[in-house]
Amino acid sequence: MTLLSAHSISKSDVFQNISLTISAGDRLGIIGPNGAGKSTLIKILAGVDEPDEGHLTKKQTLKVGYASQSPEFPSMPIEQFLIGKVPDLTTQARILLSKAEFTDFSADASLLSGGWKKRLDIVRSLMNEPDLLLLDEPTNHLDLEGILWLENFLNRLQIPYLVISHDRYFLERVTNRIIELNRCYPDGMLQCDGNIKDFLEHKEAFLVAQEERIRSLSNKVRGEIDWLRTSPKARTTKSEARIKEANRLINELAEVKQRAKVQSAGIEFSASDRETRKLIVAKNIAKHGGERQLFKHLDFTLSPGTRLGIIGKNGTGKTTLLKILAGLVQQDMGTLSYADDLHLVYFDQHRQQLDSSLTLKEALCPNGETVNYRGQSIHVNGWAKRFLFPPDRLMLPISCLSGGERARILIAKLMLEPADVLFLDEPTNDLDIPTLELIEESLSSFVGAVVLISHDRCLMERICNRVLVLEEGQHNFYASYSQWENSLKPEKEKPVKKEAPPVRKESTVKLSYKEKRELEMMEQTIQALEAEMEKKLQEGAYQEVGQAQERLDSLYQRWQFLLDRAK
Repeated sequence: MTLLSAHSISKSDVFQNISLTISAGDRLGIIGPNGAGKSTLIKILAGVDEPDEGHLTKKQTLKVGYASQSPEFPSMPIEQFLIGKVPDLTTQARILLSKAEFTDFSADASLLSGGWKKRLDIVRSLMNEPDLLLLDEPTNHLDLEGILWLENFLNRLQIPYLVISHDRYFLERVTNRIIELNRCYPDGMLQCDGNIKDFLEHKEAFLVAQEERIRSLSNKVRGEIDWLRTSPKARTTKSEARIKEANRLINELAEVKQRAKVQSAGIEFSASDRETRKLIVAKNIAKHGGERQLFKHLDFTLSPGTRLGIIGKNGTGKTTLLKILAGLVQQDMGTLSYADDLHLVYFDQHRQQLDSSLTLKEALCPNGETVNYRGQSIHVNGWAKRFLFPPDRLMLPISCLSGGERARILIAKLMLEPADVLFLDEPTNDLDIPTLELIEESLSSFVGAVVLISHDRCLMERICNRVLVLEEGQHNFYASYSQWENSLKPEKEKPVKKEAPPVRKESTVKLSYKEKRELEMMEQTIQALEAEMEKKLQEGAYQEVGQAQERLDSLYQRWQFLLDRAK
């Protein structure tokens, strides 16, 4: 049953002619590069904003719940905020608050941390018992425990939902359909049934098909251009038709090539080439938060190549520890030893290092028209393009930029500072998946030490070679994120190491009559499937091309198997 449909909606320069349908049973994930218009789209679907063109159709009596990207609340008890002037809603509010793991219903809504504000906004969006739930970046500012709670919450939810997220593990676990907004696609978006892994396979098939389309068009255009150059001046009607077709092919090739341009931020942190093995040595570090012990008896060493991830609930002291190591906060007990002339770089999760009154140009290039990156002078226009900012936006004030764009500015500033140790406090908030992957690559190749706080579990798993977990004044070290996550499971759910199956001896059995016939026909079967793939490429049936490729791979494997047995 269709609940909500968008018909060819457009919004200024953000996106054009987007059409999509949300049906009962959908668990829809929306992804896309920063600036693609994901938040704008969800606001239009929620009725908070209006499209410039196109329209929505909704099921009659449809009730929509919407949780925004950055909720703010008045100063009042959270229960009172939810029920307003309708006392009859008290029971419902308390049930939902309990499901969201709130324990103090009188807590001031305006003073909640970012993660608890996210939870409260989700609860608020459910108060009208909606038929459809729309969530904009719900994992931002949630700690890992909060994300695991949200995953379980959504998986138990009985209504369809749409969620915008860049969290790859989260999308893997809570979605059954993915849509990417991106101008590189002919319709401005690409969609696929399944989770994020299924989508990425589908996207790869599309990109392969698009490359094949470009090669095919290029060959045809070259042939038509040669014909145009050598054909006689007197044109027949047939010649004029061919000229028209040649122009169409040239325009189509230009359009496909333009769409195929994939921009990505050029992220690579600068290291100071230090050879010292001990950059920072922490011994017996302890810190209180008010009357509460955050952590104590902490001992570890940061060396070049160390990738330390810090995990813990909100309020356990993750950011406090990061600031202690960076020399921004004083510990209550213990000692810190630093290598001589140590270069430290700190990324602030609250973006407090950015002056909102500055223009983009002033933030990217504070000392004139050029920056010095690794001894190379780069003009501000080129430096801006490296972080996906077109030169015509350089005079915009930072206050007009999105969260992801502000994050890219901070990363640009960090890249100009040679560092021995990078302290990164939630650097991935608001960043799109391609930029996250570039950060992973850059951190993997960085020769100094990295101390990382992040709720992006994929980043933690791929980068960190040591994980520190803070919990209620206690701490534990793990070799990886997955080792810690596995430690949380009941014993019966933990994977059991299986012994390798015995190696089977090669069979000396001859081919059966049926297998001989199969082998004789195999080459013809493969040629027919390759012809079918070519046809699907021309029709633009990219998903079917991917499925056909899987069948082709299986046929080649079967062919080799039969040939080996026939020897």
